[in-house]
Amino acid sequence: MTFKYPLATATWDQKEIDAMQKVIASGNFTMGENVRLFEREFAKYIGSQHAVMVNSGSSANLLMIGALFYSKNPKLKLKRGDEVIVPAVSWSTTYYPLYQYGLKIKFVDIDIETLNYDLAQLESAISNKTRVVLAVNLLGNPNDFDFIDKIIQDKKIILLEDNCESMGATFNNKKAGTFGVMGTFSSFYSHHISTMEGGLIVTDDEEIQQILISLRSHGWTRDLPVKNLICGDKSDDLLEESFRFVLPGYNVRPLELEGALGVEQVKKLPMIISERRKNAKLFSDTLSNHPDLLIQKEVGASSWFGFSIIIRPGSDLTRKELVNKLNQLGFELRPIVTGNFLKNEVIKFFDYTVHDSLKNAEYLDKNGLFIGNHHYPIPKAFEALLSF
Repeated sequence: MTFKYPLATATWDQKEIDAMQKVIASGNFTMGENVRLFEREFAKYIGSQHAVMVNSGSSANLLMIGALFYSKNPKLKLKRGDEVIVPAVSWSTTYYPLYQYGLKIKFVDIDIETLNYDLAQLESAISNKTRVVLAVNLLGNPNDFDFIDKIIQDKKIILLEDNCESMGATFNNKKAGTFGVMGTFSSFYSHHISTMEGGLIVTDDEEIQQILISLRSHGWTRDLPVKNLICGDKSDDLLEESFRFVLPGYNVRPLELEGALGVEQVKKLPMIISERRKNAKLFSDTLSNHPDLLIQKEVGASSWFGFSIIIRPGSDLTRKELVNKLNQLGFELRPIVTGNFLKNEVIKFFDYTVHDSLKNAEYLDKNGLFIGNHHYPIPKAFEALLSF
């Protein structure tokens, strides 16, 4: 089915095509200089010391959690059985690494307006067992990191960010994804920038960066500096060092094609975020006072991944009616991420608890959806919404 107003559209032009052609002509397709250049440019844009590119945002989340099991820093080291607090609304691969590394997951409700943590619930969920608060910045919207910092600052709690949907968002003029020890990003097709598939982890911690580099490529030493924080000094025997494994890693490397695309795409990020924010202003002007619909309340400066629409409590409107009407107007729709993730059968594998109730996550699950935003003006979409 073709939609007038799709969820996602391409952000490439001839520059991306030319960048790929250069890689093809070189014959060097595996991870190399283009990936390294994209990492440097992305870190500069985000304001982090280091960025490590991987093959997806999901892999970025996996390595982010895994890295904390191999840190020598006792303030950062995790062990199986440690408690991690997460919001009940996020993508599946926010949660899977927590299960895969044997962590205890505590689900907390979301705020029905911001779609991020219900901050009062988050504060009351923290216990002396909590080792990690994983903040998910949903649909482009950063969390209130002033509040989060305040409630964890005197505790031995690690802050992490899943920022896969919120590239370019800021809170107090600081980029989302840089408030915790690590932050993750996605450059999948439907996200703010596209490298086909792709993801990144950013950090200011040099040891963590080197752990990520090793975990990304089989757990070997080959890509580490000669003097490093993982195994000390590497041998000067290149043959011996080429297959030396020091961490139980993965192969989640990106391709040079993806790195080359990223180099061009990161140049466009300021424009992409600016245009998305202009669209958001029109969306807010159109629906902010709608008698039947709630829209996402911005925290800081959102990068507006998409536009959420939730039926107001007490409205006679049903989601089926909402879906039908928006489809008739030409809008492609999706649930708000996964809705309440605990409805999924996979939850039976998790070691988890639920703090208090998840009434807002459940309400969003049954009464919410989102439509797409883009890096170019979409005035006709807002004209269509005026008729709703």
